[in-house]
Amino acid sequence: MTVFGNAVQYTPETGTYAIDPAQSTVRFRMRNFFGLAVVRGTFPVIRGEVVVTEPTSSSTVEAVLSAAGIDTGNTKRDEHVREAGFLDVATHPEMHFRGERVEAGDAGHLLHGRLTVRGITKPVALTIDALSGDETRLVCHAVATVDRYAFGVTKAKGSMGRHLTLDLDVVAVRG
Repeated sequence: MTVFGNAVQYTPETGTYAIDPAQSTVRFRMRNFFGLAVVRGTFPVIRGEVVVTEPTSSSTVEAVLSAAGIDTGNTKRDEHVREAGFLDVATHPEMHFRGERVEAGDAGHLLHGRLTVRGITKPVALTIDALSGDETRLVCHAVATVDRYAFGVTKAKGSMGRHLTLDLDVVAVRG
């Protein structure tokens, strides 16, 4: 079952669900080389939880990603992006997301929250475009666009894209 479109409405069971890092993925893509190439990669999910409440609009999400674990398939590029001029993983090895409220929509629900990268916290809205599950498990797909400049990642202006598109597949299991 999915939540949106012409499909059957799915309402998750209330309770706390632990995000399963082994089954959850955060992918990103951005333009590089003056917009001519697309760079794709992933950030590992370390841990997190989803708390489904009644009403569901008050539900929350906590997720921790490994900035140090960035993987673009190019070891040299990954090492460069881990440096102080980009993600500064020596000081900030993790990224944190706190989803604070859910807003219903026709094409998807918005999860409004705050993302912390490099110690800088900014508002971010994730569009949840698919949600399914049963009484013990949630499966969710969401997308968001993030402005790297807002988080102080401003190195290589012009040669690298400013915006990253995040594509999240999250599986959470009720404890």
